[in-house]
Amino acid sequence: MRRILAVDPGSAKCGIAVVEGGAESSSILYRSVVVTDALIEALRSADADFKPDLVVVGNGTRSTQTQTTIREALPGKSLLVMDEQDTTIRARERYWVETPRRGWRRFLPSSMQVPPVPIDDFVAVILAERVLSVDG
Repeated sequence: MRRILAVDPGSAKCGIAVVEGGAESSSILYRSVVVTDALIEALRSADADFKPDLVVVGNGTRSTQTQTTIREALPGKSLLVMDEQDTTIRARERYWVETPRRGWRRFLPSSMQVPPVPIDDFVAVILAERVLSVDG
């Protein structure tokens, strides 16, 4: 069992998730969307609370700056940069699985709907699960 701290970097906000598991299954221990200015505190808090084995960051918007922030906040932690291809689409799907649609939203396909809240935390979950499925 590995424990991954994943970060979906962004200009205004970042998604953070801690996921534990292996190739067969995983469980989400924590997920949150934080403003980019509060990322250092959020990383230190997640590290202290969950003691992850590895930090994963997406290669999208502000990835280089976020990598610097992670190295500053968590010196000595292993850092892996992951491809973010298709993560937003998968995060939308995951949001609707975790948050069942109600009212009129039930009648439209989920692929035609945009979640009413930021889903950066779900992107971070997907990044972590990709690492866990490869590592197994």
